[in-house]
Amino acid sequence: MAKNLKPKELTEMLERHIVSKRYPRLWQGIPTIERTPAGRLWCSFFSGGQREPEPGNFILITDSLDDGATWSEPCAIIHMHDKTRAYDPCLWMDPYGNLWLFYNLANKNEMSFSVWAIKTCNPDSPEPAWSTPAKVGFDVPFSFRLNKLIVLSTGEWILPVTWAKTTKHEHWWFPVKDQLQGVAISSDKGGSWKLHGEVKAPEWALENMIVELSDGRLWMLIRTNSGFIWESFSNDAGKNWSKANATEIVNPGVRFFIGRLKSGRILLINTPDPKERKTLCARLSDSGNEMKFSSPGLILDERDKVSYPDAVQSSDGRIFCVNDFERHGPGEIVLSIFSEKDMS
Repeated sequence: MAKNLKPKELTEMLERHIVSKRYPRLWQGIPTIERTPAGRLWCSFFSGGQREPEPGNFILITDSLDDGATWSEPCAIIHMHDKTRAYDPCLWMDPYGNLWLFYNLANKNEMSFSVWAIKTCNPDSPEPAWSTPAKVGFDVPFSFRLNKLIVLSTGEWILPVTWAKTTKHEHWWFPVKDQLQGVAISSDKGGSWKLHGEVKAPEWALENMIVELSDGRLWMLIRTNSGFIWESFSNDAGKNWSKANATEIVNPGVRFFIGRLKSGRILLINTPDPKERKTLCARLSDSGNEMKFSSPGLILDERDKVSYPDAVQSSDGRIFCVNDFERHGPGEIVLSIFSEKDMS
């Protein structure tokens, strides 16, 4: 795709749908998407109260049976009804056909910050049966997670985690100056988890994401407020991590997405501006260097105030990406559908 195409022309080439609009909610955002083997799409995001963060925050979920053209009315799936906020959901299909919903809980009065999960073994059922919420415990004062898991070539599950050794912080919902980046590893299909890694990066380091490289190393990318995404590497399947350094990937300090496609190429969905959340782009890794993204790419959303992409690829190669737009304005949850060839 030529570099001189205007954003409008680029987005006109996309298949785009609105998953959900804000009204009657006061705000909404931070979406996640997953697709079952039978083709059912699931999307989750959160809302509640006047804003985020706020104790009234709760998590909604919706689904589509026609590749995202239409969606069910969003309904609350995690709502604590007390002074605990539920936020930042993540949907993930495990290798055994179970659909997981990971999420965070925070209680200001109790200074409690933890990761939880539910799952269903029948995500294609008209009424899926969800498990009882279970704490994904790491035995640390603060833990938070957002992005998708990966399954290593060893079969272990890797869950990216931001955590801290203290709950003393500037803002009650996040320890700005004390956060660490690590991973939780499960060798028993999510039955138990062990936390590894104490990677430090510039303030507002959070929402890390992992990909396994062709040489077996794990590559951790980290959101920061430095104007760039930072990185760390593990040579031992996530147990130990290198000192973090800045990459050349420009980012305004907002969530991004990275994941390996069925072709073997790596997909990066990012906001390539050092300060503002505008113009969401998808790029492919170079064929000769999977940590470089110099392809022309595809503009998924050309507007200002777009953020928080999450994506999944179907068996036929199509990529389904969700993002939010103006959380307190239109509050759109947007779905873009494209293919690998659209980015080259």
